[in-house]
Amino acid sequence: MSDASLNAIVTGAARGIGKAIALRLARQGTNVVVSDIMGEEAEKTAREIEKTGVRALAVRTDVSRAGDAEELIKKTVAALGSVDILVNNAGITRDNLSIRMAESDWDLVLDINLKGTFLCSQFAAKEMMKKRFGRIVNLASVSGILGTAGQANYAASKAGVIALTKSMARELGGRNITVNAVAPGFILTEMTEKLPDSVKEAYVAQIALKRAGTPEEVADAVHFLVSPAAQYITGTIINVSGGLLI
Repeated sequence: MSDASLNAIVTGAARGIGKAIALRLARQGTNVVVSDIMGEEAEKTAREIEKTGVRALAVRTDVSRAGDAEELIKKTVAALGSVDILVNNAGITRDNLSIRMAESDWDLVLDINLKGTFLCSQFAAKEMMKKRFGRIVNLASVSGILGTAGQANYAASKAGVIALTKSMARELGGRNITVNAVAPGFILTEMTEKLPDSVKEAYVAQIALKRAGTPEEVADAVHFLVSPAAQYITGTIINVSGGLLI
């Protein structure tokens, strides 16, 4: 299938990496549903996407709620006719040392990052199976591979996303649905730009390419995985970290 005939959902797409992914897909002719808990910002992003000449729809979604995830898929099908691509990007952090971490912060991060990915994938896959075609890309993280001090909840959620990716790839491959993940490293976003310079410098010092990545570079990897060039790739994790994970 060509990009021009496809409809994509990108969760957490109001800003940051999600927005970059949504715009990258739109510029290739893919219609995009901008899903985010921040409804007004999602609307702004959708209007920006429409300027590329494709159709765009904003849907306020709490991906940790099954009802919201199901409604997201229903609204997409009603407006665009199908769900061909799902990019599970929605995610949060609530950092603290494990011994000090509140149970509520553990639950919230796992609910959004891991459970949300599962719920959206579950409902989207049911639609994809009808067409015997689909592309699911999950946003993992190098933290889910290496573990990160002060991010036990985040690292655990992203490790879970990696395992979920591999399991669903085995389950859905027979219906021509690929399931892959992208694991970004240190990427410059609204969230990371707020970090102290000393922290950012410490991250960059560990990166082989000696610089932070950009949301657009993550978006390029996602676009590859949903393109015809990756039709025989499933269950894999693409590390987009500049050599942080070697």
